[in-house]
Amino acid sequence: MFQDSSFVGRIVVGIARWMAIAGGLALVGMIAIVIVSVVGRAFIWAGLKPILGDYELISIGMGFAIFAFLPWAHITRGHALVSLLTDTFPPAVNAWILVVTDLLMLIISVFIAWRLWLGMLDKFSYRETTILLGLSMGWAFAAAVVGAIAMVLVAIYVLGRSISDALAGRAGPKHVGSDH
Repeated sequence: MFQDSSFVGRIVVGIARWMAIAGGLALVGMIAIVIVSVVGRAFIWAGLKPILGDYELISIGMGFAIFAFLPWAHITRGHALVSLLTDTFPPAVNAWILVVTDLLMLIISVFIAWRLWLGMLDKFSYRETTILLGLSMGWAFAAAVVGAIAMVLVAIYVLGRSISDALAGRAGPKHVGSDH
């Protein structure tokens, strides 16, 4: 059940992948906004102008993008890792260290999702909006909540995968992109 090739694994990996793709598309959109605004500012003399509320749009997009990338980073173990001491431990010890760190990641993910959810409800209840565009801050928080909830689902799965590996005596990968 907690193997990436299983039905559940494919679903969770798919969620993480699609969240990362959505985050990437948001970044491309933000790049386009910045380019158009900078060109508009540079050519004000020619009648062009920057995009109204470009800073607001970038702030909302960045909040979404950050939370959209977290599930993929976690499921692929793409987070930064300092393993000066743990590299000397046997694989079985490292497998249980991953269980502990994945449990902590789940706890932190649940806490962040919970606080973002409450923040979103607060923004909606007070009808807070951005200054220039009048966009609801509740929807800005809702965009981040989507990624935070996906992160909780991924964290549950990754913890299950780590426990399964540790119980089976398999040392799962500590991180991606390194052979040592």
